[in-house]
Amino acid sequence: MLNLDCPSREVLKRITSRWGVLVLIALSNETLRFSALRRKIGGVSEKMLAQTLQNFEEDGFVDRIAYPVVPPHVEYKLTPLGKEVQEQVEGVALWLEENFHRIIAKRQQQAVS
Repeated sequence: MLNLDCPSREVLKRITSRWGVLVLIALSNETLRFSALRRKIGGVSEKMLAQTLQNFEEDGFVDRIAYPVVPPHVEYKLTPLGKEVQEQVEGVALWLEENFHRIIAKRQQQAVS
């Protein structure tokens, strides 16, 4: 992974992107339609969410379920592989939430110095 030419770097980039992390967390325990997922995450453009979901579908992390109805009805859910990576990402997110105050305190200390 530390090798510049390592192909896993692209997957790492997708997983750890701003929207990638949030999509994995948002889909952790539920299947969501595009609009519901976008509302749950907040602040993501339609374009970026669509791109993130498409990348995750290509990587095997997300299933796109299209129902043959009018108007179109599409839902997204994590695959077993997606659930595995979500659990890893969630660990980092939980650590961040538990330690955010320490990070902010350090930033404030640095700003005063």
